[in-house]
Amino acid sequence: MPSMLIADDHPLFRAALKQVAADAVSDMKMYEADSLDAVMAQLEQLPDIDLILLDLHMPGNHGLTGLAAIRAQYPAVAVIVVSANDDPRVVRRALDHGAAGFLPKVSGLDDLHDAIRSVLACERWLPPGMRAAVQRAESSPDDRALASRLASLSPQQFRVLQLVAEGLLNKQIADRLDIQERTVKAHVTAILERLGARNRTHAGVILRELELGDPSRHLPA
Repeated sequence: MPSMLIADDHPLFRAALKQVAADAVSDMKMYEADSLDAVMAQLEQLPDIDLILLDLHMPGNHGLTGLAAIRAQYPAVAVIVVSANDDPRVVRRALDHGAAGFLPKVSGLDDLHDAIRSVLACERWLPPGMRAAVQRAESSPDDRALASRLASLSPQQFRVLQLVAEGLLNKQIADRLDIQERTVKAHVTAILERLGARNRTHAGVILRELELGDPSRHLPA
C-alpha cells in the first residue's frame, strides 16, 4: 500500500490535494504536515512514506532548501514539488536537486492524478505544457555543481550544515544533535572541503543559494 505526505501550510489546499490523491490511487495512506519541521518529524517517525507533495514556500522552507534536506536525509523518498512559481528555470533547478516531479498550483485534476501515478511508478513527471520550456532552460554550471556538492554530503553532514547556516557554534550543534563536539568539528571540516567553502560563513551562504522568493508575496494589490 503506497503512502504519501502532503506538505503545505494551507489546510484547505491540503484537504483538496488529499481528496484528489485518494481518487488517483486507491488505498493510499496519507499524512499531512504544515511546516518543514513537521515534514522531517514525520519522515523520522514513518519510514514507510513513499512520496511527498512539497510546497516550496511554507514555514521552515524557503525555496529549494527543504527539497535538498529531504533528498540528503531520506533519498529513498520521492518528492513532487508543488508551487505557484512555474518559472522553467526554477523547475529545472528543482529537478537538479532531486525532485521527481513538479506540479504548478494551477494544475488541473488530471495533471495531479498523472503526477502521483507516474512518480509512484518511479518515473519523472512534468506537466506536458511545460516540458519543452524546462528542457530549454538548461542548468547553469554553478547550480549543477552546487547540486552535486550538496548530494555528496552524508545525512548527518547536511544536518550540521543547516545548523552552521543558522549561526550555531560547534558546541550548540553537538547538543542539538546529541553528538560529540569533536564529531561536529570533523563534519564541519568535511563540509567545507566538499562545498569548496572558505569558512563557516561561506558554507552558510552557499546553502542559502537555494532560497527562492515566494511569488504569492509579490502579487499586485
